[in-house]
Amino acid sequence: MYKRLEELVDAARARGPVKVAVVAGHDADVIGALKQAQEIGLAEATLIGEADKIAALTKEVGLDIPDNRIVDEPDATDAAWRAVEMIRGGSAQLLMKGKINTSELIRVVLNRETGLRTGRMLSQVIVFQVPGIDRLMMMSDAAINIAPTLEHKAEICRNAIEVAHALGIDAPNVAALCAFEFVNPDMPATLDAAGLSLMNKRGQITGGYIEGPIALDVPLSRFAAERKGIESPLVENTDIFILPDIEAANILYRAILYFAHGESCGVVLGAKVPLVLLSRAETPETKIRSIALGALTSAPS
Repeated sequence: MYKRLEELVDAARARGPVKVAVVAGHDADVIGALKQAQEIGLAEATLIGEADKIAALTKEVGLDIPDNRIVDEPDATDAAWRAVEMIRGGSAQLLMKGKINTSELIRVVLNRETGLRTGRMLSQVIVFQVPGIDRLMMMSDAAINIAPTLEHKAEICRNAIEVAHALGIDAPNVAALCAFEFVNPDMPATLDAAGLSLMNKRGQITGGYIEGPIALDVPLSRFAAERKGIESPLVENTDIFILPDIEAANILYRAILYFAHGESCGVVLGAKVPLVLLSRAETPETKIRSIALGALTSAPS
């Protein structure tokens, strides 16, 4: 089990460079991160996009890349199709977003005939660390599913548990977060959280322990749990936080970064390969760690 994000990068490097297909690769920030990833032996990228811009940007940052790993495809959607073809043909193991809208890329990935569908639902899993806590934690879903139903949340749990297993957490503790710990028919999120807990008990969601509804303070503070009279294996020992909707998840994620000064990485699971779909506001370090996380989740641990 890894305790720091740097350990993920080291573990992925030890497996050898992962082959990454970058859609609309004429993106200075992505190319800068890929330069660092190549220098440490983490990744080898094929950049699909506006070849002239890619060549100029790689020269500017000093990324040494063979001509056959720059594919000229100015149209972003067509670049996505070319990347998907690489994945389906086995010449790339990860798909990474460059200068293309996430929704546009997802449409290509989910094409029923020639995309990367698996029958599973896509969801983003973020792995993060914060000062004062000596282990990694995960949260989902802050990027893909806007208002997930109970069925969707079950899939979100399954994807997050898969990431936990890839990180060496054999039986992750999962908190289905809500405003408090009681089922309230007027608050659908509490009904969903209770449903996830029951599905877990009945073997419909396996690979970890799920409890909910539960407020954020209980998993993080024994003091809060004791004052509320709650005994739970999640107290100060939670691996995964499942949020009720994309707004709550996105707000929590930004709070982790900017209030708690946390660090993170993330991948989208559910397709044939992990997808690295990051915001333009993410740092190069986040991009590098996300490539490492994708590499770890794309192969047996």
